[in-house]
Amino acid sequence: MGRYVIRRLLQMIPVFFGATLLIFLMVNVMGDPIAGLCGERQCDPATAAQLRKEFGLDKPVWQQYLTYMGNVFTGDFGTAFNGQPVTELMGEAFPVTIRLTVVAIVFEMLIGITLGVITGLKRGRPVDTSVLLLSLVVISVPTFVTGLILQLLLGVEWGIIKPAVSPEAPINELIIPGLVLASVSLAYVTRLTRTSIAENARSDYVRTAKAKGLPRRRVISRHLLRNSLIPVITFIGTDVGALMGGAIVTERIFNIHGVGYQLYQGILRQNTQTVVGFVTVLVIVFLVANLLVDLLYAVLDPRIRYA
Repeated sequence: MGRYVIRRLLQMIPVFFGATLLIFLMVNVMGDPIAGLCGERQCDPATAAQLRKEFGLDKPVWQQYLTYMGNVFTGDFGTAFNGQPVTELMGEAFPVTIRLTVVAIVFEMLIGITLGVITGLKRGRPVDTSVLLLSLVVISVPTFVTGLILQLLLGVEWGIIKPAVSPEAPINELIIPGLVLASVSLAYVTRLTRTSIAENARSDYVRTAKAKGLPRRRVISRHLLRNSLIPVITFIGTDVGALMGGAIVTERIFNIHGVGYQLYQGILRQNTQTVVGFVTVLVIVFLVANLLVDLLYAVLDPRIRYA
């Protein structure tokens, strides 16, 4: 296990540098950040040259990247164009998005896996057909439509929730935004769990467990569910980074000042330091989540061993 973890950590190094380099290059070709900093009126050449020198934009792109990565390893993610350190923006945004993502993951696991197990065990019955149709509808409807409808009904018409989340973003105010954020992934988890459960229910080890006279609940929880959750855990693990980075729409609808909001503002204002800094942290989150998922395989299936 130890050697496997070390090998995976070493493999993460080139992936990290490759992903950050790609993001850095993409952000630098979005447009002229100085033009975005000056607003609608064009900067005079002297001011533009001074700003380029101040933010290091007068150097070649490869040199900018090396300088940036050198600063990252010292904990310096640069300074936004408003003069605020990017680390301060991260300190304000990431706790909010982490809480929102946790709420979304809980919905995925509780509702998605539960519905998937029920429909997998009752394949072909009315409850299975109903859940499949409902999940297809959820997947088909864009997230911004779901969010706006729930905001209009629950927040404006019925007054059950606040239409906009307060700046502190407590957990109770993130329940509906978390459900909106998790809606599409929840539907995929349901369908993936259903397929895995239905497939493994016909396996030899399940028939053997039933033949031994084990209680139905133990057959499902100890044998069927553990093996069926491997592809589901893989999806949820990769979905953690996607939820944190893809919360832009949900955070805009409910006025949540999290990672998605800061990324939107950074892209809108062509603030390269902010965008690259936040995406760099999201890359790390994605890599760590995938490593943890791989390690969970051995917990779910004792037959899996790491050399």
